[in-house]
Amino acid sequence: MGYSFESAVADIVDNSLSAAAVNVGIRFPSSGESYIAILDDGTGMSPETLTAAMRHGSQNPMLKRSEADLGRFGLGMKTASLSQCRRMTVISLRDGVLSGRCWDLDYVAYRQNWMLLQLNNREIENLPLVDQLVAQGQGTLVLWQNFDRLGAGEISVQQAIGKRMDELRDHLALVFHRFLSPPLGQPAITITINNLPVKGMDPFLTRNKATQLLPPQPFILEGEIVPVQAYILPHISRLTTDELELAGGDDGLRKNQGFYIYRNRRLICWGSWFRLVRQEELSKLARVQVDLSNRLDHLWKLDIKKSATTPPEVLREGLKQIIGRITDSSRNVFIFKGKKASDKRVVHAWDRTIVREGVTYKVNREHPLISGLLDNASEETYGLVEQVLSLLERSLPLDAIYLDKASHIEPPTEEQGSQFRYLEGLASQIISTLGAGTPAATQFLENLATIEPFNKHPALAAQIAQRVSSE
Repeated sequence: MGYSFESAVADIVDNSLSAAAVNVGIRFPSSGESYIAILDDGTGMSPETLTAAMRHGSQNPMLKRSEADLGRFGLGMKTASLSQCRRMTVISLRDGVLSGRCWDLDYVAYRQNWMLLQLNNREIENLPLVDQLVAQGQGTLVLWQNFDRLGAGEISVQQAIGKRMDELRDHLALVFHRFLSPPLGQPAITITINNLPVKGMDPFLTRNKATQLLPPQPFILEGEIVPVQAYILPHISRLTTDELELAGGDDGLRKNQGFYIYRNRRLICWGSWFRLVRQEELSKLARVQVDLSNRLDHLWKLDIKKSATTPPEVLREGLKQIIGRITDSSRNVFIFKGKKASDKRVVHAWDRTIVREGVTYKVNREHPLISGLLDNASEETYGLVEQVLSLLERSLPLDAIYLDKASHIEPPTEEQGSQFRYLEGLASQIISTLGAGTPAATQFLENLATIEPFNKHPALAAQIAQRVSSE
């Protein structure tokens, strides 16, 4: 069914939260027999309920569920577990009664029948973490053993599990972040991996004061309110190292833009605009939170893994109306914050100056070529040269340049030989303007590697300085 290791474990955690668990512990040993155990302190199950829960398709997906139920088809615990191992055991404690059931695929193959194993007390007591379950007084333990796919191609199953746990931690931190780090006043759950807590990963960076909250836009589907809240993340320059890592790095900012679909606060899918708009560099700061209840599952085509969904047509049309405003807000933040200050160590052809109204770009009159041109201009042509420079400053196509750069549209790469000839000719022209052998010309050659455009080609600049000075 296409379960990944992370989505399989998340499916088990869903069952724990549906059973009102406050603490969910994921354990695996570093030596000895390989297993993965998920232990919760939820309400637990009676022997009869446990037997029913082990049945594939144990619940009718059309039946009305409680608002806190994260399940759907009554398949998750079994399909998720058996996608990763050949033996899954569930031990549950409720009202002082301990019961255990097991699906063993090797036994099923041997008997040629789907026969559920019922464990006796001695068999249960010999399983790992059962003593902790008993100490809690209630809860459920899901145990995975006899790994096949998880250990395929690996030298050590335990090492393979250890590697997957790092990915699992990030996955759980994101998928269950609204349970792990709820708003003030709401109870939080705890998820641990080998006793180390998983910290919630907020994709909207709501604690950053520079994050923008756009006005909420609720929709109505079959009488149900579907809240839609858009966030515009701060520009990368206003993110701390931890926040940038939380957002997935610069590459993750682009990849993770789009809608974040939640079902009963549990994140189902994210990082997609559902083909309503293209993912692009300038919209990468936009995130849209969409909250669903489990009563609308039939409209969203929710899959068994609860990891993919498709919005109904009526909501797609509504989202189309607001998506332009959302992505425009991202572009505005990105464009405004995306312009970098000039490096003072380099003599640029253009000067960028921050003023009260914003920022201005002026041709640098102190650039050797520009200053030489102005110094040698006659009274008749000096004013014309200034008018040309002013025209360039006023008509600089900043928006078009920035959009091209953001869309990774670059000018054709010039051949090195052609670059050398151009730069050498330019250096010779400036020397001629300054006067060969003058202090100004000598200083120009000494600083050639720090003058634009020579600074972009330091190796060529050194060759040119040597050749021009020897002429």
